[in-house]
Amino acid sequence: MEDDNNVDFHQKLLSIDEKLELEDIESLKFLCSDLITPKTLEGIKSAHQLFQKFMDEDLLNKEDCFLVAELLFLIKQYYLLQNIGYTKEKVLQELSTKGKISSYRVMLYNLSEEVTQLDFEYIKFLMHKDIPKTLTSFLSLLRHMEKQELLSENNLEMLVKVCQPLSSNLTKRISQYKNEKKESENPLEGHVPEQPLSKAQEEKKLSVASGTAESLWEAFAKENTEETEQYMMGHRHRGLCLIFNNFQFQTMNFREGSCKDAVELRSVFKWLGFTVTIHDNTTKDEMERILTQCRTNPEHKDSDCFVCCVLTHGESGSVFSSDEKSIAIHDLTSYFMAHQCPGLMDKPKLFFLQACQGMEIQEGVPLEADARNASISPPAPKKIPQRCIPTEADFLLGLATVDGCCAIRNRMKGSWYIQALCHQLKRLVPRKEDILTILTVVNDEVTWSFELAEEEFIQRRAKLHFYLRPPACLQTLL
Repeated sequence: MEDDNNVDFHQKLLSIDEKLELEDIESLKFLCSDLITPKTLEGIKSAHQLFQKFMDEDLLNKEDCFLVAELLFLIKQYYLLQNIGYTKEKVLQELSTKGKISSYRVMLYNLSEEVTQLDFEYIKFLMHKDIPKTLTSFLSLLRHMEKQELLSENNLEMLVKVCQPLSSNLTKRISQYKNEKKESENPLEGHVPEQPLSKAQEEKKLSVASGTAESLWEAFAKENTEETEQYMMGHRHRGLCLIFNNFQFQTMNFREGSCKDAVELRSVFKWLGFTVTIHDNTTKDEMERILTQCRTNPEHKDSDCFVCCVLTHGESGSVFSSDEKSIAIHDLTSYFMAHQCPGLMDKPKLFFLQACQGMEIQEGVPLEADARNASISPPAPKKIPQRCIPTEADFLLGLATVDGCCAIRNRMKGSWYIQALCHQLKRLVPRKEDILTILTVVNDEVTWSFELAEEEFIQRRAKLHFYLRPPACLQTLL
């Protein structure tokens, strides 16, 4: 029976390991830097290896798996807590007495979650004399700073210096940590209690003395338990996902790499519970017929939302069918307005368009732009024309670019926008991030791709435009 219990416990840990991505493993390793030696952590490549090390160090067993719960909580993989019998609320209740990750480590990790790729490149530029060029993430930068004794619990000056120009939120986190640390070092300074401490006060004193400042945890908990108005996402059937993949045309360029986007979109939205259909090289008449059929689909009544992805060439305010006829973006969305599609009334309708909204840039190998003309330089960027914007609530329109600009596609890897969208959905949905947060990260990733391209590309940054019913957001939409 004992052996069966051990096997069951290990299976639960393995099921957690299978659902964590490489960057999650790196986050776990960073958070455990004070528990496991750096040399040992360097050899760990998976979560189950880390869990085994915990067991070797008597930090984890089947009777006490709180350390794993704490780590999953910190990296916001809340849905995995159920594998070991925890909930987010239960972790919060036990953190003050069972927490093993120091407030210093939590503060650094939270900073890393707020630092964008562009922020990271800025920091690397500021510190170019002190750090190697091979660093690829803010967490790796923090580890390097600690190794070089540029960063520690008592030495935060360099960290403040590089974070200060980026965001006041970053420096506020550091200041809060410093204040809490000062209080923990002098818990009774200027105050002598006249009565014995209550049990709750004792617990708070214990948590501060052990390096887990209570108010820091309270702030962290507040960030993760804020209630916002949400769309209902409780149906077993998530909804329909249409993908129009136009890559072959009569006179326009062949859209090499588009099928890579379509396959990736299908994989991600199937994973999210959608019924996905891909329509390759559809004419305008065929697109209108498919949209009409979808509009009247009875499955909308028992679904949560609707997704439509269009991969094609485009121009200002419109996209092209495979027979090179223009279709206004507003016409695409109009099929699913409340009076046309009652089954989707008050439900979110998401449209993702990978298509140029202006002239194509000069071709860069191996990049192409999704515009009809490959030889004309684009005009200056403009705002999204009003005719594109849905006039009803509950619509989200995600465009790969702004009016007058191109949308970049890699012939081998697919488009920057769609690949970034799929990557961030897979990364952030398990963390229960809302769709607007996810798309903001997508925007950062696409912008970073532009920064890596040649200098003339930099001005054409991808923009995302959200048109939702205030104050609702698509919290936990996916």
